[in-house]
Amino acid sequence: MLTRQDLTVPDCLAILDEVAPLGLRHIGFKDIGVDEDVLRQLHARIKELGATSYLEVVATSPEAALHSARIGRALGVDRLLGGTQVAETLDILAGSEVGYYPFPGTPIGHPTRLGGGEGEVEAQCAAFVALGCAGADLLAYRATQAEPLSLVRAARRGLKCKTLICAGGVDSPARIAALREAGADGFTVGTAAFEGVFAPGEPLTAQLKAILSCA
Repeated sequence: MLTRQDLTVPDCLAILDEVAPLGLRHIGFKDIGVDEDVLRQLHARIKELGATSYLEVVATSPEAALHSARIGRALGVDRLLGGTQVAETLDILAGSEVGYYPFPGTPIGHPTRLGGGEGEVEAQCAAFVALGCAGADLLAYRATQAEPLSLVRAARRGLKCKTLICAGGVDSPARIAALREAGADGFTVGTAAFEGVFAPGEPLTAQLKAILSCA
């Protein structure tokens, strides 16, 4: 994710050019941090690279979240992550090729924290499947009321075979391995890469190589 502290980084276009030689296959950004014109340019460049594109909604009001969903549809992103207005978002995306992965639990604030327990997350994920969502975007390591991996297992039960993506706080090889063991299909990394957590003292390309070696 070309994001830091839940914001798309201002120099995202230059950074994308920097990391393009790595051949990344999954690249995303948030709905805030840069203006819509930059988002359009960024998305077009991601698709030129042949990567799957992701837009993660981190708006803090229902109206703003639905506006972000409309942006995602207009851009033509492959996967829209986040938000909690599930039925309304699916209506916005109807007829498009955008896969939707809402937030289970109770996301709060910005940067986002996650409230809610196992039962809530499992039930919501099952409801997402029934509504036609492609999966869920779980802020496992942002949890405030439950153990993160217990939420991953709960989401896995609710989603069954649908895709579970974990976002937020994925900042070590150990956490990546734990997410995989608990049933996550994928994860996002943004801030940890920009802050040099995976390869201390090394540039961003080295951070991404280290993350890829764990995936």
